[in-house]
Amino acid sequence: MKIVHLRIPGVALVVPRQIGDKRGYFSEIFREDFFEDACGKWNFVQDNESFSESRGTLRGLHFQSEPHTQGKLVRCTAGALYDVAVDIRRGSPFYGQWISQILTAKNGKQLWLPPGFAHGFCSLEPETVISYKVTSYYTPECERGLAWDDPVVGIDWPDITNTNSLSDRDRAQPNFIDLPEYFPWERTPPCASL
Repeated sequence: MKIVHLRIPGVALVVPRQIGDKRGYFSEIFREDFFEDACGKWNFVQDNESFSESRGTLRGLHFQSEPHTQGKLVRCTAGALYDVAVDIRRGSPFYGQWISQILTAKNGKQLWLPPGFAHGFCSLEPETVISYKVTSYYTPECERGLAWDDPVVGIDWPDITNTNSLSDRDRAQPNFIDLPEYFPWERTPPCASL
């Protein structure tokens, strides 16, 4: 397993090693000790899964506020997705910047985003399944969001993005300039590359 820190501190790409033969492959997708050495101690308490039937399905951008902030370790178990994290830590030198990764069932890559990031994705193939571990339980009263098409953030979504797929909730999310200070900037050391 290889963990690579990305250009926004705290966000990391987890690349499990696949040991293959003519039958397929075997891969360790998560090891608590290895992850802790690279990204710090986090307690994952819930696993979530989301199925998108159609290519171009857009979900997000979502996060939870205090006292139930969530870190997320995201992977794709079927199909492919364009996964996005937006830094919403007020005072961060990367505040309002975003990072993306293409996660597929075949490449096995996972994106780690600690609390302080809004998360969203677009399915790149039909019948895409996203699975993710979170560090706090889902709590409806702490559920928050950011407009997927905010002009200040300016995410470059894939040209297949189908805005008709948006939920009513995602259509009504606030713009970046209207977000309260949910997450103050704390100098979080980036994950160590292993």
